[in-house]
Amino acid sequence: MSRSLAQETKSAFDFISKLYFETSYLIKEVEGQLQQEEEAFVIGRLSGYGVTTRTSSGLDPANVEMWFPKSFTVFFVPEALTEMRRGQTHTALTESLRVLLLHIDLYGKHLDEPRALAGYIGNALSKRKEWTKLESLIHRFAYRRRKVFGKLPQISYDDAACSFEGEVFQRPLYSITSAEDVQDLLVRPMVELYRQQTQ
Repeated sequence: MSRSLAQETKSAFDFISKLYFETSYLIKEVEGQLQQEEEAFVIGRLSGYGVTTRTSSGLDPANVEMWFPKSFTVFFVPEALTEMRRGQTHTALTESLRVLLLHIDLYGKHLDEPRALAGYIGNALSKRKEWTKLESLIHRFAYRRRKVFGKLPQISYDDAACSFEGEVFQRPLYSITSAEDVQDLLVRPMVELYRQQTQ
């Protein structure tokens, strides 16, 4: 392997690592600001403190495409509407439940640039007896991304296991460069949209 190709490989991995770290910092900044709101939003924890994403370690070409996660989803719920059990949130599905949603797309075939989608989801309904909490449905954002976000800004998802609705807005990811941008471009509009739906 030539020295320049080895250096390019190192640079590519360094860049992806930095991009992932910056994405995690953005999510944590959103989390911190939402905690300060009157609803005291907390991040949903499906299996601990993390994001929902889709990855693969398979060798088939379609699976190799998913070796690197390209999108991430988190949700935020008012503290009073969830319960922490062994490091996981348990958010009961109720007719009135509304939660905030943050989805980050770093790459996609039909995506011109990385973006953040932010808003709310509600009217979540489980069609499986064993799915009694919102956390059971969130993997749909990773595995059915195209269907979930196919009619932006509206979300209207329905399959054999669950359904939910919502509304999101888009921001170019690289336009968010400071805590003030997080507040102005993501947190404030998300909270306003949420409060319109819960009044």
